Formats: sequence, structure tokens, C-alpha cells
Amino acid sequence: MEARRVYAQPFMDLILQAQTVHRRHFPANEVQMSQLLSIKTGGCPEDCGYCSQSARMPGEKLSASKLMEVERVLAEARKAKDGGATRYCMGAAWRSPKERDMEMVVAMVEGVKALGLETCMTLGMLSPAQAIRLKDAGLDYYNHNIDTSERYYSEIITTRSFADRLETLDNVRQAGMKVCAGGILGMGETEDDRIDMLVTLANLPEAPESVPINMLIPIPGTKLENAAPIDPIDFVRTIALARVMMPTSHVRLSAGRTEMSDETQALCFLAGANSIFVGETLLTADNPGEDHDAGLFRRLGIKPEAPGAAG
Repeated sequence: MEARRVYAQPFMDLILQAQTVHRRHFPANEVQMSQLLSIKTGGCPEDCGYCSQSARMPGEKLSASKLMEVERVLAEARKAKDGGATRYCMGAAWRSPKERDMEMVVAMVEGVKALGLETCMTLGMLSPAQAIRLKDAGLDYYNHNIDTSERYYSEIITTRSFADRLETLDNVRQAGMKVCAGGILGMGETEDDRIDMLVTLANLPEAPESVPINMLIPIPGTKLENAAPIDPIDFVRTIALARVMMPTSHVRLSAGRTEMSDETQALCFLAGANSIFVGETLLTADNPGEDHDAGLFRRLGIKPEAPGAAG
């Protein structure tokens, strides 16, 4: 299969191909800055094996919080904008949003949009009607990761199917929103699983405009707490394949950057990654601080992407 051939070619050839594709579609030395806020943490009924927010987690669980007040969300969004973020992402630990919560969620979207930020949310599965309501509120992107390949999916999650994931992505697309969908590496999957995950994304009716690639952070108490770390070169190869297969998408280095050396991150940017999350936390996991990111950008000659430049 073509994707496997691209992935398995000599590393230098793969990086050259990915960087060449990247430069055709994006400025070579710009990276988009996004920020993520957990607007509702813990108590999720799903059993995702990587997540400490699952109420089914066998170990010590995060206590479930209430949905954050709208004004607090907007205050955090203002700080994110002042810190250089151009996209603001809001995540809730739900299987799917309840109707009673939609009014506040819509108010958050409208408020963040009014600040001049791109808006993104991840709230679990969406019905067609919910997707349309979020679109009408001004939501730009909806994130719903497929996590891994269809073959390996049931090893990680049993409370919803791979087809459920794809149905939500279709509802989002049909509503007219942009899709943010990627996966997690280092969960015990094979190379073929990583490749198949990207093949699935690239062969959706329209490829996602945003593709977050996460490196698993093994969290004590979760099913994957003892997962072996992914080899950094294999991680970079996956980033490069994502760039080659989805040339106009933003490929985002998401969770796991705290475990990456500066050199690994530099290779990821060379391989076509052009988006990161900034700020101190990603939902419940640590994220490199702003000073470190700014220092790395200076050393690499990278500058933040300008507002409105995102696809």
C-alpha cells in the first residue's frame, strides 16, 4: 500500500518529501498557537484506556466538576489571546452534551468568537441537530479524535465504536464546520495501526483541516499506565506521513510535548507539524510553559502564525 511505502522509506527521504509538501502549502517557519481549556472535568462515562477523566478508571479518579461559568471561560480566552493564541479550544468530559448544557456552550462559543479568536470544541459525540446549533453559534472547528486504527480501537475503548466516531465527524462536516481529528501514539499499537489511522482520516470525504497527533502520557491508574513509550523516530515518521497524506491540514503536536526533547520537537516541525498547544495544561496533563516554547521558537527561527492564516 502506498502509505506504508511512504512511511517505510529511508528517514531522510521521508523528511525531505514531507518538508517539500509542507512548503508548497504553508510558510516554512510559522506555527499556529492554540490554547485548550477544560470547561468540564472528570466523571466521563466512557472507558477510554488512556484517560484519567473516565468514571470507569480502576485507579484514583478525578472528581467530576460542574460546567464552567461562561464569564470564567471568556476571561481565560482573553488571557490566551494576550499570550498569542489564535485558536481557543474548549473541552468537556462528556459522552455527548446534554440539552440542558447547550445554552451555556453556545454562549461560550459566541463570546470567544467575539474576542476575535477561532473557536474549537470537543464535547464527545454530537447529534446532527447539536452540530447545526454549534455551527449557527459560530463554532469554527469541532474536535473528535478517532484515536487509533479501526482494528485496534476496541483494545482501547469499548463504550463506543469506531463507527460512532466517524458518525460524529460526518455530522460535524454536514453542519458546515471544520473537522479536527487525529489520534494518540504509544498505546501499544503497531506501525500498521498508525498508518491505518492516517489512511482513515485522509480518506474521509474531506480530510480534517486540523490533525492533532498526541504522544501518550501514561497516567497512573489508567489501563495504559504501563504502556511502553513510542520511539521518537517512529513518532516523527508518523508526523511526516500525516503531512504527506494531508498536505493542506494543520498537523498539531498535542499531548506529550513535555516528554519530547527540543530536538524531537524540531524534527516534528521539519516533518510538517505546524501547530501546537500553548499554556500550562492540556485538559489534565502538563504542557511546556510559554517561556520554553518561546525560547525554542527563537532557536529554530519559528514565529507564531498570524490570526486568520489558518485553514
